Order: sequence, then C-alpha cells, then structure tokens
Amino acid sequence: MTFAPLPEPSPALLVACLCAGWCRTCDSYRQTFDDLGREFAAQARFVWLDVEDDDEALGRIDVVNFPTLLIAHGLDARFFGPVTPHAQTARQLIQRGLQGSLGLIDDAAVKTLLGTFMP
Repeated sequence: MTFAPLPEPSPALLVACLCAGWCRTCDSYRQTFDDLGREFAAQARFVWLDVEDDDEALGRIDVVNFPTLLIAHGLDARFFGPVTPHAQTARQLIQRGLQGSLGLIDDAAVKTLLGTFMP
C-alpha cells in the first residue's frame, strides 16, 4: 500500500497506531485511538496501520506487541513501542510529543516507515 503524502500545511506530530486485524485488543482500542485523533486533530495527524494489510510500508519492522504507537516529528521518531490500550496512556505520550519532551529514536527501519508519510 502506498500512502498519500501529507497535505500542506499539516500538523507537525504524527501518531500512528500499528495493529493487526486479528487482534481483539486492537479492535477495542480503535475507538479510543479515533477519539484521541479528534481530540488532537489540530495538533497531530493520526494514522491506523494494519501490520498485515500495510506490510510493504512497514518494511523490516516486525511488530509483535499490540497496540504499538509511533510518534514522530517529520522523520524524527520520538516514541515507538507497545502501549497499554488506555486513552490516558496515549494522551500522555501525545502531550509529551507535542511538548518536545520525548527522546529521539535512531532506527533506520522506523525512518523508512516515516518516509512513506512525507511529501
């Protein structure tokens, strides 16, 4: 699957949830993720990726724990890992991403994935 580039102007923060269609935890988390997307719509772009349907975009990334969040500014990944499926957990990570208080992740595979979202 090829992702369309971000329209300009776009929010600086990307929040992507990597899940699987067969994962019941992901099913129940989808509404929470969509709600957070509405809550932070002016500040972040939210994307739901199915690890099987979007496997070409994932490249070498192998997600084994669900849900997994990717939070980034452009090609700078700030968080990439599994989270508990609770709104407050993701909300705190998103707020920290917006504040710039998350570290930098230097991972070539994650940067390649982030490149699929760039114009």
